[in-house]
Amino acid sequence: MSATGIGAAVRRKEDHRFITGQGRYTDDVNRPGQAHAYFLRSPHAHARIKAIDTKAAAGMPGVIGVFTGADLAADKIGGLICGWMIHNKDGSPMRAGPHPALAQGKVRYVGDHVAVVIAETLAEAKDAAEAIAVDYEELPAVVDTAKAIGARTAVHDEAPDNSVFNWHLGDKDATEKAFKAAKHVTKLDLVNNRLVPNAMEPRAAVGDYDAGDGVFTLYTTSQNPHVARLVLSAFIGIAPENKLRVIAPDVGGGFGSKIFIYAEETVCVWAAKKVGRPVKWTADRTEAFLSDAHGRDHVTHAELATDAEGKILGMRVHTTANLGAYLSTFSSSVPTYLYAPLLSGQYDIPAIYCEVDAVYTNTAPVDAYRGAGRPEATFVVERLIEVTARQLGKDPARFRMQNYIRKFPHQTPVIMMYDTGNYGASLKKALEMIDYKGLGKRKRDSARAGKLRGIGFSSYIEACGIAPSAAVGSLGAGVGLWESAEVRVNPVGTVEVLTGSHSHGQGHETTFAQLVSDRLGIPIDNVSIIHGDTDKVQMGMGTYGSRSGAVGMSAIFKALDKVIAKGKKVAAHVLEADEADIDFADGHFAVKGTDRKLDFGSCALQAYVAHKFNGQELEPGLKEGAFYDPTNFTFPAGVHICEVEIDPQTGVTTIERWAAVDDFGNVINPMIVEGQVHGGIAQGVGQALLEGARYNADGQLVTASFMDYTMPRADDLPSFEVGMTVTPCPSNPLGIQGCGEAGAIASPPAVINAITDALGHEEIAMPATPQAVWRAAQKSVNRMAAE
Repeated sequence: MSATGIGAAVRRKEDHRFITGQGRYTDDVNRPGQAHAYFLRSPHAHARIKAIDTKAAAGMPGVIGVFTGADLAADKIGGLICGWMIHNKDGSPMRAGPHPALAQGKVRYVGDHVAVVIAETLAEAKDAAEAIAVDYEELPAVVDTAKAIGARTAVHDEAPDNSVFNWHLGDKDATEKAFKAAKHVTKLDLVNNRLVPNAMEPRAAVGDYDAGDGVFTLYTTSQNPHVARLVLSAFIGIAPENKLRVIAPDVGGGFGSKIFIYAEETVCVWAAKKVGRPVKWTADRTEAFLSDAHGRDHVTHAELATDAEGKILGMRVHTTANLGAYLSTFSSSVPTYLYAPLLSGQYDIPAIYCEVDAVYTNTAPVDAYRGAGRPEATFVVERLIEVTARQLGKDPARFRMQNYIRKFPHQTPVIMMYDTGNYGASLKKALEMIDYKGLGKRKRDSARAGKLRGIGFSSYIEACGIAPSAAVGSLGAGVGLWESAEVRVNPVGTVEVLTGSHSHGQGHETTFAQLVSDRLGIPIDNVSIIHGDTDKVQMGMGTYGSRSGAVGMSAIFKALDKVIAKGKKVAAHVLEADEADIDFADGHFAVKGTDRKLDFGSCALQAYVAHKFNGQELEPGLKEGAFYDPTNFTFPAGVHICEVEIDPQTGVTTIERWAAVDDFGNVINPMIVEGQVHGGIAQGVGQALLEGARYNADGQLVTASFMDYTMPRADDLPSFEVGMTVTPCPSNPLGIQGCGEAGAIASPPAVINAITDALGHEEIAMPATPQAVWRAAQKSVNRMAAE
């Protein structure tokens, strides 16, 4: 291993510009003659729009234009789409209501887009928006996830009972037989709380139009600019793809929320042509709370069946998933194919049946948030496993070990075929790291201090890569999920890599360069990574689902194979040898059995000079591209153990210890991977202890600021002890499993399992705030006093 190659803990190349204020985010983009957009948003969760009067606003100082949904319709601009078709149990398609970029006839959640004002300054646009007169007819709001179906009002006429779809997966008959044969059945009702993504950088867009060549340019905070261009062109109708350029510059975090196509970017790029000026919009934090796609929001009843020895026989799950007021870009896939196929977890479960009711409510749309379906599935599985172990009087670690899958490949009863894994190794290592043998003493010490101590386990698995394309296509995906790469070698031997993946904090400029440095034997500083511009990079699918390494880097790997193969041809001519006798290693092409060799940079120069070969037999130049479509999902897995101490007098939960052992397959940069794990755990702890988006009965978001929506802070978190096991993935050339979402998937059940262990009962839900824990702790104290 070289100091900058695969496996090296190289410091991130991109961080220097970020920490010195040299990053270039969308809000840093300012075009000549630029105007500013401000969106008038609905103050009501549900209302008919009887009339909109924009005359007064249009005459305000600095106003360039005021537009409503009628203007978009007049220009035949289509609505936002959902790109994943789900079918009901009876085979009928899901009920997709219209989603106009500016409301047409009705508003369906607080924050829905009613009109846009374009003005010389943002302040003038805001002032003019206040002069727009909207005549609303208020309607009853549907807010409660569990009560949405059959509510007295319909969010969309297309779904009169508010059902988006009723979907299922698994063998119901086999599962019923398993439960009939069971000696013990555990039953749980669970709520997976709604979250607001809260990326550090809020969403933003700058739309521009060049009348000379008829080309639109959109600068946007996107995780997948090529998909944004595809949707804006082919479905919304902004312009043909060859007349639409999408640029996603530096992006300050996404967590899934910047995958989707939103109303604001659609309107900004459309309005740029209407007003003949570039149009810029940047969300303030309140707008982000109201209109960014939220995450989670599941209500679930789950049951687990076991035999007399504690062997799991079956699982059945019913989930109601809140998708909000409109179907976001990939929302329908999250509670279905990104959720139910992971309900087997790491366990050998013969029969599983899952039914999902997806519902419309008068709340912000819900879509993928870090983990996207996998955290929801893991929470169901790991809470069931933990509670079952307690009810059976079994040690939770031994109960897990007893039921782990041991032989691979393993076909689960819910689609997935796990190709490899070693779950027991991760558990054993985590038990050592947490000092499980010393837990009893630590519990006694806490009790003497008047505190409650508990430990919680989470054995998680996820499906990453979100591929292969043929598989997801058969499940309803509207696009393929391959990835592309192009490797351009310059005459002096420096390399530019153009990737369809997109970095928004993952460190691609470093890890991708490490791969190139390692394969080509060149300094890492000689490698540049280019992404995020549809005019520079060929079609790509972006970054989400922990796919950048397993899929994006595999595409680069394939392109590098082609570069090396071409280099051997060039070197053979230069060294006057047969191509079959040329080896490549450590940055040199060499003739086998001799000391004749050519370094990579010299070979690149010869490829462009083209003096040593016939250009009709071998093309000059050294540039290769590749598309990579994997043969299976990847399945990173691991065990996280959380140990907490609770003060029953205040309800404060302190995380005392955290052991995380993850199997990510081969690791390119362990420092970056460890950082990904830390960040994921922090988000999961936030969900478990602090975060929760709440709407009141009228559909008003009452947690629309950081005063009311509690984010995790440094003092809420312990020093994590992170370890790894390595089981290389057999389905991609680098053996990568993926790491970006693991911490957020594993941590919520680990925390709640620890809290309930400390409390001695299961009566606590996320977020387990001090108030909620204090109330639950009083039950524990009263029970202990009674005993």
